[in-house]
Amino acid sequence: MSNESTKTTGLEPATVCNLADLAVHNNDSIVSRTLVKSPSGSLTLFAFDTGQHLSEHTCPYDATAYVIEGAAEIVIGGNPLKVSAGQVVLMPANVPHAVNARQEFKMLLTMFKADRD
Repeated sequence: MSNESTKTTGLEPATVCNLADLAVHNNDSIVSRTLVKSPSGSLTLFAFDTGQHLSEHTCPYDATAYVIEGAAEIVIGGNPLKVSAGQVVLMPANVPHAVNARQEFKMLLTMFKADRD
C-alpha cells in the first residue's frame, strides 16, 4: 500500500533499526533527523550535547517528547519538568515550551495535528 502524502526520510519501510543509533551526538551541537513527515505530523529524532537548548517557542501541533537516552529539562508554559530515559511528556499545541540538555540526551519528537473541537 502506497501513501504519497507521507514521506519517509530517515526510516526504511519494513526495516528494523535501533532508534538511538539513528542520530549521534556532536560537540556543542543539536543534531536532528526527520524520520517521517506528513501533512498531519512528523517524527524527528534529536541528539543534544550537554548544555545545548532549544529556546522557548510555540508550535501549532501537539507534540510528545520521548527521552531515549540521558536527561533534560523541558519547560512547558513556564513549568520546568525534569525528564530522563524512558519518560515521555506531552507539549500541547500553541503553549510555549523549551528544551535544556542537563547532559547528553536523545529524544524522539512526535508532532501531530491538534484535535480541537
